[in-house]
Parts: sequence; structure tokens; C-alpha cells
Amino acid sequence: MEEFPCELIRNFSIIAHIDHGKSTLADRLLELTGTIQKKEKGMNKQVLDKLKVERERGITVKAQTASMIHPHSGRSYLLNLIDTPGHVDFAWEVSRSLAACQGALLLVDASQGVQAQSLSVFHAARERGLKIIPVLNKIDLPAAQPEIVAAQMQSTFGIDPNDVLQISAKSGKGVESVLQAIIDRIPPPQGNGDDPLKAFLFDSSYDKYRGVISLVSIQSGVLKKGDKITSCYTRKKYDVVDLGIMHPEETSTATLRPGQVGFIACNMKESSEAHIGDTVHHVGAPVDPMPGFKPAKAMVYAGVYPISSSDFPKLEESIKRLTLTDRSVEYARESSSALGQGCRLGFLGSLHMDVFRQRLEDEYNANVIVTAPTVPYKIVWNDDKETYISNPTDFPDAGDKNSWKVKEIQEPVVKASIIVPQDYLGEMMDLCFVHRADDLDHRYLDASGSLDSRILLTCIIPLGEIVMDFFDKLKSRSSGFASFDYEDAGYKTSQLSKMTFLLNGRAVDALALIVHKSAEQEVGRAWVKKLHEVIPRQLFEVPIQAAVGKKIIARETLSAMRADVTAGLYGGHYERKLKHLNNQKESKRLMKKVGTVELPQEAFFSLLKTKS
Repeated sequence: MEEFPCELIRNFSIIAHIDHGKSTLADRLLELTGTIQKKEKGMNKQVLDKLKVERERGITVKAQTASMIHPHSGRSYLLNLIDTPGHVDFAWEVSRSLAACQGALLLVDASQGVQAQSLSVFHAARERGLKIIPVLNKIDLPAAQPEIVAAQMQSTFGIDPNDVLQISAKSGKGVESVLQAIIDRIPPPQGNGDDPLKAFLFDSSYDKYRGVISLVSIQSGVLKKGDKITSCYTRKKYDVVDLGIMHPEETSTATLRPGQVGFIACNMKESSEAHIGDTVHHVGAPVDPMPGFKPAKAMVYAGVYPISSSDFPKLEESIKRLTLTDRSVEYARESSSALGQGCRLGFLGSLHMDVFRQRLEDEYNANVIVTAPTVPYKIVWNDDKETYISNPTDFPDAGDKNSWKVKEIQEPVVKASIIVPQDYLGEMMDLCFVHRADDLDHRYLDASGSLDSRILLTCIIPLGEIVMDFFDKLKSRSSGFASFDYEDAGYKTSQLSKMTFLLNGRAVDALALIVHKSAEQEVGRAWVKKLHEVIPRQLFEVPIQAAVGKKIIARETLSAMRADVTAGLYGGHYERKLKHLNNQKESKRLMKKVGTVELPQEAFFSLLKTKS
């Protein structure tokens, strides 16, 4: 492959709200530059969405890199494209991708207009100092309103409507003007091949034959196969075995030069050695490390357990390998009296958690149960020390001996942004109030204030209120027209308590919840009713109770099986009795002992799935 000086290189990302056509635009760019072949029948679809979960769900969850060579004005340009996710739960992927770019295509659906995540990614790119090219997509749809949406972009982002490109990524209309704008508007990267090597590590993956594969952006110097390199973070030394660019699959090259984005394989065996945000340089030629990234902050925690306790070592290894491609996941071991040995994982959101679970099942054949999502609470003690608790089991009970030492309990809150048509403003405000939102404010996205205007609603809302079913309610109440985004807003004092569930007088740790005082009665009654439906009847009466401290909030009683039924188990022919006794061993293997109640595994796991 030919060498490209910095002035002929362009590094850019595609950023947008979910389902606005990022991956489709990436497909057309790859086709126009000849990187992939056009299909004679049909079209290439989401070429860069390589994961099974991405194909099934139709969303991008992992940023993907592709290098394209595009002839223009008698010269060949190297265009490095990074396709990014559009959901708020994968904002960490977007921030890492932007660090390797000098420009970004801000894609907005001409039929839907500016959405909540559009605001978030725009400000993320602006903070990085990237050159932003506004693009209106899907202009060929009957519902498209390009002039109105361009006016929205002007009032919201301060973008000149004359700078907005209008395209249809699906049909390819106007996509060539995007390539032209990338070359003309995005500045080339800066770097000198004669300076010492400085490479910025912004992503990694694991190959079972070659170890860790790192994606790097070359800031200065030249990297060659066989070079000896070292990490500024770990100080460990490596030999470069292979390097190259993603075209869109791995294509080996002789060198990586300043401004290029590519991969390196250097026999790195441990996933922990590939530190995202690290700076790599030649051995004996130290450089100043780059600033790196602000660590991703987990917003939602859940326990992940194997169905069979003997599978825990395999599950733990699978989680470590998978977290190499997703460094925003926090990991720690934990154990439960009901579920055995497992892991406590921290995620950026509930969709992030669900996607991680599916990737474990798809890529590592893991069979797991995931407990209900919880958020990290802050306990402030009387001596002003602070403790963060994400597992309800560790939360101080109201009647616990240490409860008097608690000065206050704080819960995480977020600043939520909801963009919704004016007709649904009342429904959205009611939904926010029901979920304990404060500081509600709203403004029109366009200056007209007409009946079909769209409104940006902002509020401060507890994180624990949105990790369960808030998004489903939002879509239901707005007929699918509302979009939602949020960002961390710190902690706020709140009246929270730990709710435990007792079966036959014994607490079940895996079912513990942290609830707000105003919701204790409602949650307690709903849960004991659900437990009453799921738990099979026993040979004895089973009281099911929800308790806060020593106070019983709700109760249901599971009646014992009738005497004629139990007698009937052993009545009849000898063969029936013998068959029943032979099946007892298999039955016990399939039972979970929860408190003093034998519960089929499927029923117990369905409880946790209902809870989550």
C-alpha cells in the first residue's frame, strides 16, 4: 500500500442519534470509494456492524474503524472512518472514537429532526474541537421536512442551514457531496515522521491465536513491523509482530505513519495490559504521554451468575475477555447464598447490561442469570466517611445495629433531556413527576412555537427511577415520538430503605431491593403477590412477607397441599410409587433451596428475570 503524507489523510467519525442511518451511510461511503464491492442484487447492509447482537437488534454497540482510499483532483486521499453507536448507553464508545479524529459527520434524520442523543454527541464533538459537518439524511421519505429540520439545527446548534448537506444514504443520493466535504472541510492530522514515535491506543480486542489486538492513532513518528515498543502506562515492552489498517478487514502494511489509524499485534497476552488511552513509544525513546480519557463511570450494577456453579471459572474468563472490547464495564467477584459464586458488573445503562449479557451468550456460549439492575448509593456515616454500595445485600437495614451510625443516604441523580412533540408535553411532565423528577424546565427547539413544534424538556431525576421500565413508559406515553438522553448530575439526599423478602421466615438475599419510602407499600404488595404466583405449593404452609427492617409491609400465605393430594402421591400400584422414588434424585438436582422452601430452578430464575 502506498504511503500517505498527513495532508492527504482525513480522520472522521459518524455521530448521530440511534437509527438515524449512520451504518447505512458508512456502507455507501465504503461502496463509493471501492473499499467494498456493490452487490448486483440488493444492497450492502451494515457492513461494519459485525457482532451478532448488532445484526439482530439493528443497532450499533461497538465503534468500528475502516480505512478508504478515495481519488480526488488527481490525488489519492486516505479516509479513516469510525462508525459510532447512537444510544446513550454507549457514549463511552463515542468519546473514544472522537479522540482519534479531526472531524465528524453529524447525521440527523430529516423526518424525525434533532433528537436527544444528537445534542449529546454534538457537544462531545465540540468539546474535542472537531470540525463538524451537518448532514440531513432520509430526505427521500414522504415525511421528510428538510427545511424545518435545518432550521431546528440552526436554533439548537447554531449551524448555518447553507452548510447542511442533504442526502439519502439508503439510495446513495447526495453521498458523493459528503466525500467532497470530508476532504474540503475536515483539517488533516498534524504529525512529523521524523519525530519520536507517539501512538495513542484508543481501542482493543482479543484474538485467541495472536492475543490482544490494539487500535492506535499515530500522532508522530513511524511504526514498523519488528519494532520494539513500550507502554507509558504499564512500562512493559513488546515486539510488533503485525500491523496494518482496517480496509475494512485487517490489511497488513509495512508501516503506520503520522495521522494514520491502524491495528498492531505485539504478543500482548493479558487483557489488562491494553490500557485504553495509553501512549505507546519506541523502547529507549520516551515521550510525554497523552492526556488519555476520563474513566467511564458505571451507572447500573447487576450480579451475573452461571446456571451451574461448576461453570464459574469459564464464566469469569469469558467476562474478562469480553471486557477487553468494552472497557466501560466494571468487574468484581461476589457470592450469594442462593446463587453461589458470581460476578458483580457495572454498566453504563440497562441496554448496555442486556447487550453484554447477549454477547456472553452469543460469543462465549455462556448460560447465565442476571439479577435485577441497581444503582450505586452513597452512605454518609456520622464520622463523615463515605461508602458506595451497589449490592442491596450490603445496604444497612433500618433495624441493623450499625443503622444509628448512618448520617444520611444519597442516591445518584441524572440530568435528563427529553425531546417530544408539543402535544405530548403534559404526558411527559406527568411521567417525570411520577418518577420523582425535580427542576423541570422546557423550551421550544424552533422559534415558531407552532402546534407541531418540538420541545426540549429537562429535569433532574433519580437514576434508580430510569433503569427499570422508564424508557418503555416514555415511548408508550408519547406514541414512540419522544427521545431520551441523560448525563450524570451527582448525588442527592433521599429517604431510601432496604426491602427484604422472607419465605417461611427466612430472608432471600438475591431478592433484596432498595426502594424509596414513598413506594414501599406498592412495591411490597406487588412482589409478594408475584412470589405467591410463582412459588409451587409445599407440604406445609408458607408465609411470604416483604419487610423493611423489622416491619412487615405486605404478606401473602401459600397454603399447604391438601392431605388427599399428598396421600395420592403414594397411592395406587407399587410401580407408581417406585417411579416417584426414582425421580426424587433428579428432582432434587433441579431444585434451589430458598430459605426453607424447595423451589424449581426455572421458577427461581423467572423471579430474578421478572425483577430485572
